[in-house]
Amino acid sequence: MKYESDSPEPIELAALGFAALGSEQRLAVLRSLVRAGEEGRSIGELGKAVGLSGATLTHHIRALTAAGLVNRTKEGRVIRVAVEYDRVRALSDYLLSACCVDTGIGDHTHG
Repeated sequence: MKYESDSPEPIELAALGFAALGSEQRLAVLRSLVRAGEEGRSIGELGKAVGLSGATLTHHIRALTAAGLVNRTKEGRVIRVAVEYDRVRALSDYLLSACCVDTGIGDHTHG
């Protein structure tokens, strides 16, 4: 099935991002990172904040990284994870870019 979109975000890229968010634990990880701001959190801090550790946390970070929603950087022996805000905004814009276009009323921009 092919969908039309006015969004600059290709539907395949949007689907990848939304699929990565299709887990309560990954949503919790991303929200915790959003709360932490641009600097993100160390793996240890993140694990404590969301109640995950080890392989489970690594699995979820890997999925979010593959979707381009977060990035990992190494600072000495510490790995920090932070939100890719442009990518997260692109997903939001993808959903809202066609807001109300079928109503035929007024300006179709949102926010």
